[in-house]
Amino acid sequence: MALVLAASAQAQTVKLSTSAGDIRIALDAEKAPKSTANFIAYVKAGHYNGLIFHRVIENFMIQGGGFTKDMKQLPTRPPIPLESRNGLQNVRGSIAMARTNDPNSATSQFFINTVDNAFLDAENSRDGQGYAVFGQVIEGMDVVDKIRAQPVGDRNGQQNVPLTPIIINKAILEPKK
Repeated sequence: MALVLAASAQAQTVKLSTSAGDIRIALDAEKAPKSTANFIAYVKAGHYNGLIFHRVIENFMIQGGGFTKDMKQLPTRPPIPLESRNGLQNVRGSIAMARTNDPNSATSQFFINTVDNAFLDAENSRDGQGYAVFGQVIEGMDVVDKIRAQPVGDRNGQQNVPLTPIIINKAILEPKK
């Protein structure tokens, strides 16, 4: 999938400049238009700047987009409808929308799969809904791997929080090529 997105001249990319290094993501607006538009709106608004990866589970995923380094949750836009049946899969390096038990509850939080997580795809998921993938890391999986290896603990009622905050310094919408 990364090759397909990277080869597409129309693929919108976002660079997450983090305290651990840069991660470039190609978004798939064709297969996940609502999730992509939602993510881009948060990027354009500067919402992710200064937030942390607040949930890191080494052999699962890294999650960010919701909390400041002092574990304050930022206000969000209204939730978007679930797009988990779009043909994109929760494979290593894919980016998906985080949500609660309500399938249509995704707002600003996202996660990057650090391994293949087929059980998160709609057809394999416990709730029959799954998690909507909307893009793929095209550069910086070494950074994702550095983040996933961070020591974690509990903080402000949250589990698996990196002991040293991994900050998204800036999320940048790159010009289409």
